[in-house]
Amino acid sequence: MKGTATPSSINTADEDVHTGLSKEALKHAFLDNLFYVQGKFPELATQHDYYLALAYTVRDRLLHCWISTAETYTRQKARTVVYFSAEFLLGPHLGNNLLNLGIAEQVRQVLPELGLIYDDLLRQEVEPGLGNGGLGRLAACFLDSMATLEIPSLGYGIRYEFGIFAQEIVNGWQEEKTDKWLRFGNPWEIQRPEWAVEIKLGGHTETYLDATETMRVRWIPGWTVLGTPYDTPILGYHNNTANTLRLWKAEAAESFDLGNFNRGDYYGAVQKKLVSENITKILYPNDEQIQGKELRLQQQYFFVSCSLQDMLRIMQVQEIPLTQFHEKFTVQLNDTHPAVAIPELMRLLIDEHAMEWDPAWAITQKTFAYTNHTLLPEALEQWPLSLFARILPRHLEIILEINSRFLNEVRIRFLGDSERLARLSLINESGERYVRMAHLASVGSHAINGVAALHTELLKKDVLADFYALWPEKFSNKTNGITPRRWLALSNPKLTKLISQNIGESWIKQLSHLKQLEPYAEQPSFRSEWRYIKRSIKEDFAAYLRHSTGYIIDPQSLFEVQVKRIHEYKRQHLSVLHIISLYHRMKSNPNKDFVPRTFIFGGKAAPGYYMAKLIIKLITSVGDVINNDPAVRDSLKVVFMPNFNVSNGQRIYPVADLSEQISTAGKEASGTGNMKFCMNGALTIGTLDGANIEIREQVGAENFFLFGLDADEVQTLKSQGYNPMDIYHSNLELKAVIDLISDGYFSGGDRDLFRPIVNALLQGDNYMLLADYQSFVDCQYQVGQAYLDTEHWTRMSILNVARSSLFSSDRTIQEYSRDIWKVNPIKIDLLTQEDVKKSMQSFS
Repeated sequence: MKGTATPSSINTADEDVHTGLSKEALKHAFLDNLFYVQGKFPELATQHDYYLALAYTVRDRLLHCWISTAETYTRQKARTVVYFSAEFLLGPHLGNNLLNLGIAEQVRQVLPELGLIYDDLLRQEVEPGLGNGGLGRLAACFLDSMATLEIPSLGYGIRYEFGIFAQEIVNGWQEEKTDKWLRFGNPWEIQRPEWAVEIKLGGHTETYLDATETMRVRWIPGWTVLGTPYDTPILGYHNNTANTLRLWKAEAAESFDLGNFNRGDYYGAVQKKLVSENITKILYPNDEQIQGKELRLQQQYFFVSCSLQDMLRIMQVQEIPLTQFHEKFTVQLNDTHPAVAIPELMRLLIDEHAMEWDPAWAITQKTFAYTNHTLLPEALEQWPLSLFARILPRHLEIILEINSRFLNEVRIRFLGDSERLARLSLINESGERYVRMAHLASVGSHAINGVAALHTELLKKDVLADFYALWPEKFSNKTNGITPRRWLALSNPKLTKLISQNIGESWIKQLSHLKQLEPYAEQPSFRSEWRYIKRSIKEDFAAYLRHSTGYIIDPQSLFEVQVKRIHEYKRQHLSVLHIISLYHRMKSNPNKDFVPRTFIFGGKAAPGYYMAKLIIKLITSVGDVINNDPAVRDSLKVVFMPNFNVSNGQRIYPVADLSEQISTAGKEASGTGNMKFCMNGALTIGTLDGANIEIREQVGAENFFLFGLDADEVQTLKSQGYNPMDIYHSNLELKAVIDLISDGYFSGGDRDLFRPIVNALLQGDNYMLLADYQSFVDCQYQVGQAYLDTEHWTRMSILNVARSSLFSSDRTIQEYSRDIWKVNPIKIDLLTQEDVKKSMQSFS
């Protein structure tokens, strides 16, 4: 760090060192934090120390907004949206907060004066891996939009000590490494031990008569843990609103047993601490074993109980009667992971606060709303009754009572329909008895929504059809969205600058203003600038990829990208079949011209999902052969980018020419990666699945590459007795492709390595790869021809961006606020020093 400036040597005039936004104030604050918070001077400071100094400088300015927001909400007793989610995949905070504060340019100017490089400091931030994929990233986008739209909100979740694993690729296989995101601390959070709550687990229940001779139930826990909250401010874009994300850490009520220690039982002295902290140790423990299932249920209960108790504390502080709980809070359940909040709120109301069942149930139903995120039967959570009884005995009693009362309503409505009763029951009685969490969420909520038009219709027709027949008024669609702040303004600054130079910056907050770009698609000069920027971004990415992974790719080639969770229904292996078909054609016709393509994959497989891991191995093995074949490697490249996360997403989405969204129709709920690609100017090749349908409607069918069966055709073909072997034998190119895999061409002659994939395709093909193969290959030919017409391709790219406004999470949040939450924005004015003095005088 150059220069000899110290905190006292900088004149900031009348600007507050904690809130000033001028270059000098920021420089003073940066050095203050380096000296007085980090305890470092330049000769000893590392790059990470400088990152922390900058992070604390930014956080100081967030705190002014944060405290002003909290004071306003408390004073106005504001109705508050509460977002319950087991995942919040936030991504790095620093760049996003600089963007939202509007001081990124000042900081870019300050750091070189101190001998530092802006981008180098941003790269120092360790990303918090508190989510698995789309579910957690959606939650993060929603928090950003609620703050930007000035919607009072609280996000509640778990502060996992170790997040989603860090992925390494070793010999083509995924290896999971511990995600130590907290190793160097987290400058963005503030611990709140004074608001810790006690959480009960295990034990048994007993009945007793209270003072009014009313029969009550008391839960005698087997053990207890403490939940300690850690708060992170979530800042809106260019406003004063800073809402709160409150994550809970599990701790032992008594972390050290001095008696055991003095007796020489050193392990016993800390055993309670170890057992308690396991609850929030890691995101999604492998639940193939019963111990993993127990831990996941404990995690889900832990964070909703902490959160509901915290909400009751807030009501007490604001002196709001308990009967108005649903008027103060509206709680959105982000899938079924938090559904145990329904019996927990009932327990708190009837057991802890002596409320009668009927008013408690009315409050509970009016409080909760449920978002369903999956159509896959195996992803609809069910818990064995025996497990529930062991971990949450009181909650099982409450669930059984809810079920009994609910089924009585069904009996009256549908007399004699025992099959319907069995389908609707909260308890799955077939074989071992299970609690159906999607059923619990549906019964205990006043609103149920899907996350894309097709998804919602399939919920009504299939997954939740009986509930739709019972309560059609509960159902609505809320198509997902993404925040344009992170996914365009922050991740694609070059394109952002071009757009803003031509239509202004208002689109960042009002994405509908992107519509103003449409006429520019017809201007040759603008198309030329667009292509120049795209080429520049691809060159930067190629340089990054070569440095970080060793892959050498051609920026002029068509970048075809599929980055998402690895799963059979998402059909990464369909893309591999196409790649092998291209390779086979190139080898068979060496003199024919082919459009140069670079296929980029990324994504993580669940640790216990062998087939997904084998798909990664197939991708990398095919890549090894193709990338090292001198006959094709100048025209065809296959890249697997390891450890896909938010940071890598910010690099990848802007560089894509073609976005692969090729899931089996009827399997993807929505998808948000498809929106990120579209908003950054990539064209989509996809099925009529999830939000692909709405993307195609918005950008125009002529600007979307459609292939494959639709959801109805998939079901029809399966019902007719689909036989993939018929297609294998009749399609000679497809047969050659599969035979290359099965004969060991991509596995060093090992015919067994990929046998599970080949067998799954030929002996069932549950995800219809063979049925869609020829349509996909034909559509890919159209893609190649279109890419050769650079002017037309550029026009389509511009129109994809110009017509992407529907996919802003701001729009999604506005719909939730209007239709489900019934909540209004509240403008925040920053507290002045005089306000603070008055507050202190009032307190004293």
